[in-house]
Amino acid sequence: MSGLRRKEKWESSMSDVTSNGNAGDTGSLGPPDLMTNNIDPGIYRKNSKTANGASQVTIATEETDDSRKQMFGKDENEERGNWTGRFDFLLSMLGYAVGLGNVWRFPYLCYRNGGGAFLIPFILMMILIGVPLFFMEASLGQFCSSGPLTCWKFAPLFKGVGIAMVSVSALTSLYYNMILAWSYYYFFASFTSNLPWITCDNSWNTRDCSTKLPLTECTNGQKYTNGTCYNGDTFVGLWDAKKFTNATGRKRKLASEEYWENVALDQSSGIEEFGQPKWDLVLCLMFAWFICFLCLIKGIKSTGKVVYFTAIFPYVVLLILFFNGVFLSNSGEGIYYYIVPDFERLLDPRVWKDAAVQIFFSMSIAGGGLVTLSSYNRFHNNILKDSIIVSVGDTLTCIFAGFVIFSYLGHMAGELNAKVGDVAQDGAGLAFVVYPTAVASLPASPFWSALFFFMLITLGLDSQFAMLETVLTGVMDQYPVLRPHKTLVILVICIVFFIIGLPLCSPGGVYLVQILDNYVGGWTLLIIGFAECICITYIYGVNRFIKDIELMLGLKMFIWWKICWMVLSPIALVLIFIATFIDYEASTYGDYTFPGWADGLGWFMAVAIILAIPITMLYQVNKEDEDTSVWGKIKLQCTPSREWGPALVRHRELVNYVDGWVEDPWAEKGAFVNYAYKSDSELRTGSLKSLEASRLSARMKKSLSDSNGSTKTGISFESYV
Repeated sequence: MSGLRRKEKWESSMSDVTSNGNAGDTGSLGPPDLMTNNIDPGIYRKNSKTANGASQVTIATEETDDSRKQMFGKDENEERGNWTGRFDFLLSMLGYAVGLGNVWRFPYLCYRNGGGAFLIPFILMMILIGVPLFFMEASLGQFCSSGPLTCWKFAPLFKGVGIAMVSVSALTSLYYNMILAWSYYYFFASFTSNLPWITCDNSWNTRDCSTKLPLTECTNGQKYTNGTCYNGDTFVGLWDAKKFTNATGRKRKLASEEYWENVALDQSSGIEEFGQPKWDLVLCLMFAWFICFLCLIKGIKSTGKVVYFTAIFPYVVLLILFFNGVFLSNSGEGIYYYIVPDFERLLDPRVWKDAAVQIFFSMSIAGGGLVTLSSYNRFHNNILKDSIIVSVGDTLTCIFAGFVIFSYLGHMAGELNAKVGDVAQDGAGLAFVVYPTAVASLPASPFWSALFFFMLITLGLDSQFAMLETVLTGVMDQYPVLRPHKTLVILVICIVFFIIGLPLCSPGGVYLVQILDNYVGGWTLLIIGFAECICITYIYGVNRFIKDIELMLGLKMFIWWKICWMVLSPIALVLIFIATFIDYEASTYGDYTFPGWADGLGWFMAVAIILAIPITMLYQVNKEDEDTSVWGKIKLQCTPSREWGPALVRHRELVNYVDGWVEDPWAEKGAFVNYAYKSDSELRTGSLKSLEASRLSARMKKSLSDSNGSTKTGISFESYV
C-alpha cells in the first residue's frame, strides 16, 4: 500500500504539471521566460547552476549519436565533475591500492609465513576476495556517480555503512599523514654529507648502541654466561645478544633505532607519558597537510594530474633500488630467505589468515575510497578492466617490493654479522630503523636515503589523497550547496584534521598511532565489507546489480562474479573475522605492551564506527512515514528510491529491465532555476517551451502505464536474487 501511495502522490503532482502546462504557464517547470529554448527533455543545458535538490535536467553534458561514446577533456556530469584524462582514474586507483603496506608489510609476511609458499594462499585470496570485492565496490560508485554517503539509495536502510566508511577514512587519514610527516622528517634529515644515524658517537646515543656492543664469534676471547666476550680485561663484544639481554635487562640497539626513538620521536616509555608535541614534528605534519591541500584544491581535477607522478615514480625508485640492491654483498642471502618456500607452513591456518587480511587491507576495500574514485568515472568506463589491472598491479608490486627490501636486509645482515631473521621487521621498524641502517653502508648513502624516503612519501600520498577525497566527496554529496566552495571546504578539513592530529606529534604519539592502526583499520573493515556485500547481493539483488554492470559495460558478465559475491566472499570475510579474534592479543609496540585502558580506547573507536550502521538503521526506520508497521517500514527502506540509478537522464533511458522505471525522477518535482546564478545572456535565451512541458508529462505518465498497474515505487520491490 505504501508503494501505491508513493505512486499516487507522483501521479497527482504530474496532473498538476499537465493542468498548468498551457501556453505561457509552466506550472512547476519554471518561470515563464524560461520556456523559449527548444531543448528535448533529457538533454542538458550548458553551464546552468542547480540548487540543492534541483532537477538533474539542468546538468550539462555532451550529447552524441553514440550513447556509449566517452568524451575526454569535457565533463560528462558538469555539476559533479569527471576525471579529465583517460588514465587519471586508473592511476588514482593504482596509487590508492598500492601504499606503504606493499613495501613494509607484505615482504615481512612472506618471510614469516613460508617464503615463496605464502604466494599460494596470497594469490588464492586475491582471486576469492580481492578482485570480486574491489570490482563490486568500484562498480557501485561508477553506476550511481555518488560517494559513500549518498550511494545507498538502492537500500537507504544501509546508509550507515557509508557513514562507517567515511569515518574509517577520516580517522585513518589522521595517523596516515603522521607517518608521512615522519617520512618528510627523514627526507629532510637525509640532506647532509653524513647521515646522523650511522654512528654511536652522538649525544643521543646510549651505552647500548650497536657499535658499543658489537657482535662477535669470540674465537680469541673468553665467553661468559651473560653473553659477553672478553680478551683479558678488554671487552670484545657480545657472542650471544639474547643471553646478554636476559642476564642484564639491557637490549642492544642499532644506531638508527636510537635516532628514531631519541631524536625523531623523543619517544616516551609508554602511552601513559604522553608529553607535549615536538615543534619539528608539528612543522612536518603541517607541511604534510599543506601538500594535501594543494593537491586537493580542485578535487579530482588536481589530484588526477598529481597521480601521474606519485603513482609512477615509486616504481622508478623501486627499479633503481632493486638493481642497486641485488649487486650488494650478501644480498642473495636476503632474497633466499624471502623466496625459498616452506610448504609445511601451508598447514598453519594463521598463514591463510595473514594472506586474506593482507589482500583485504592492501587493496583498500571497504574504506569508501573505491566508491569515491570510481564515482567520478564516465558511465560507460570499463570498470572491469580497470579493476583487474589494479588488482594484478597491486599483487605484482607486493612481490617485487619484497625482492627490493630483502636484498638490502641480506646486505645489512652481512654487515652486522647477524641472521636475516634477526633484522627482518615490518611497519615503522622497517621504514625508519632497518632500512636507514641498510643504506648507511652504501656509497653516497644520503642520496639513497633521500630516494627511499621520497618513494615512501609518493607511495603514501596517493592513499592519503583518496582517503581525504572520500571525506570531501561525502561532505559535498551530502550537502551539494557546498560544491561551489570546494576549495574552502578542503581547507577547513585539512586545518581541522591537522589540529586533531597534533597529539600524534608528542613523545607518546607513536603509541597512539599504533592503537589507531590496530583498531580503526582492522576488523572494522571486515564488518563494513561484509555488510556492503550482503546489502548489494541479497537486499538489492545480485541479478539486478549484474544487469546494472552489463548496462555500463555492454558486456555479458560471467557467473563467477555471482558465485563470489553470493557465497565465496561473504564466507571468507566471516572466517577471517573469526580467525582475527581467535588470535587476539593485547596491543604491543616492540617490547612494550599497552595497558588495558589503551586497548579499551581502541575498542571504543572501533565500536563507535560500527555502531553507525545500526543507529542509522533505527533512524531510517523511524523517519519512514509511508507505513505504520515496523516490518513495512523496513521493507520500504530496503526498496530503491526513484532517484536511484545513473545520475544523467540519457543513461537512465538505457534501463529497460526494471518495471516502473522512471527516466527523469527529478522532473516530477519540477525543475527549479535560481536566477541569481544566471547571466543576462542566459536570461534572455530562456528555456523550455510549454510544449516541452506537455511532452515531459506524457513521457512520465507513459512510464507509469507501462508498469501495468504495478504497486512498485518506480524501481522494484524484488531483490532479483
